[in-house]
Amino acid sequence: MSKQIAGHLLVQCLVEQGVSHVFGVPGESYLAALDGFHAYGDRIQFVINRQEGGAAFMAEAHGKLTGRPGVCFVTRGPGATNASIGVHTAFQDSTPMVLFVGDVASDSRDREVFQEVDYQSFFGPSTKGFAKRVERIDDARRIPEYVARAFATAMNGRPGPVVLALPEDMLVQEVDVAPLPRVEAVQAWSDPGALRTLREMLLAAKKPLVIAGGSGWTPQSAQALQRFAENWKLPVGNAFRFQDTFDNWHAQYAGDIGIGLNPKLAQRVKDSDLILAIGPRLGEMTTGGYTLIEAPRSKQKLVHIHASAEELNRVYQADLAINATMNAAARSLEVLTAPTSLPWEEWTQSANADYLENLKPQALPGDIDMPAIVGLLQKHLPADAVVTNGAGNFASWMHRFFRHHGLAKGHKTQLAPTNGAMGYGVPAAIAAAITTGRTAFTIAGDGDFLMNGQELATAAQCGAKSIVLLLNNGMFGTIRMHQEREYPKNVSGTALANPDFVKLAEAYGYAGVRITRTDEFEAQLLAALERPNGTLIEAVLDPEVITTRGTLSAITQAALKKVGKA
Repeated sequence: MSKQIAGHLLVQCLVEQGVSHVFGVPGESYLAALDGFHAYGDRIQFVINRQEGGAAFMAEAHGKLTGRPGVCFVTRGPGATNASIGVHTAFQDSTPMVLFVGDVASDSRDREVFQEVDYQSFFGPSTKGFAKRVERIDDARRIPEYVARAFATAMNGRPGPVVLALPEDMLVQEVDVAPLPRVEAVQAWSDPGALRTLREMLLAAKKPLVIAGGSGWTPQSAQALQRFAENWKLPVGNAFRFQDTFDNWHAQYAGDIGIGLNPKLAQRVKDSDLILAIGPRLGEMTTGGYTLIEAPRSKQKLVHIHASAEELNRVYQADLAINATMNAAARSLEVLTAPTSLPWEEWTQSANADYLENLKPQALPGDIDMPAIVGLLQKHLPADAVVTNGAGNFASWMHRFFRHHGLAKGHKTQLAPTNGAMGYGVPAAIAAAITTGRTAFTIAGDGDFLMNGQELATAAQCGAKSIVLLLNNGMFGTIRMHQEREYPKNVSGTALANPDFVKLAEAYGYAGVRITRTDEFEAQLLAALERPNGTLIEAVLDPEVITTRGTLSAITQAALKKVGKA
């Protein structure tokens, strides 16, 4: 190897790991790495973001789409703290990600120099932080070792984020070492004895239910899951914001188990006598605050299959815990032989019937009919479109009414933050557009959009397009809903005075349109799909339309009645 500076070696190591896109905001602390991106520009693209939170969200979205670590570069101090929202999302969503932080020079450490942060204390697992591993590369010759370990750590077991700090003086050292080969995730296979026990538990059940989700799924594993469900005629629900794990159009689909849950499905989870949780952590959102499946010992028999041994029996003491990655688990399950007759066929059929019934909307006020809008999205978006959202009540329209074919048909189609991070949807869709070329659609609220709307400039600069449906009701809707429920009519901190979103979109290089009626939407959607640049469609939504099931006034009146003030 001829000598090169460490910043160039670092980029060469990323190329060796198969990294095609890196997201970040430039900083003087890693100028040598930026020069490396210039040197290897024909093999790797540095996507210039406008804020580190948007960059980290893009890297997290890329990790979800590819199953390999999304990569983000930020500068020290404020750059790293801005990026922490994406690291937290990757942690709670179990997404492989590597955050590189340009750091202070080695001879200045521990003096609280300009923008200095102790990243081990801030991110580190030893401090109950939200990264799987936090390390600092002081010896430039060990860059290949650290990078390979970061990728292996991010992908193996429960996937998640790794943080690597890069002292700026280290990055300019000359080295003559070579990158290590590409790291692949290790597959953990189900124990044959555990599979026999699982079969016995299935044969003893009367009302089983599969809850599928979490990370690590591929088209092959999703298809194997489908074959297992069909062999055993099992109803399948998807965990919170993993609605593309099992085909929503399948006759055995029971619905998504998350926020705004179908009441009949919630009762079905409680009534089940055997839960097969394949992949999800079984967090607060999927378990209804640990009420649908009680912790630490559920009333239902519980089989928990997860890629991380540390996750099993951490919250729930399962009746059967199986440590297996999703590719291995699903392929193991599909070969379990099922009897010719099963006692729960009617149970499975009724689960799907309840799901289909839940697709029928309630009548709500206003000139924008959101179920009809979602129906038009279903009609016109390509089957492989990437659908994204941040956090807020606005997302519930897609969660309830949009149906994903998803991974079983070859593509991951849903990007949504299970940690409830606002501002995720816009950058996630742009990352999908840049890296996959597929149609990328975002639904956003007015408050949610303004968290990372500046990343429309990133899309325009990269020649990428997304379509944003912005629901403008002039408030932080979710918090206002809770506010009316707890402190009716005492509005505080939730009203929004918004900019002209159409002009704002146009300033960023997007087309901007505003609709006030349902019948205006279809033509604008079709135009957006044909347009070479991105489009923002602002829908002016009646503030009364606060959830898919009721109005703001109804929530207020129920709260007032409860306290005797109606």
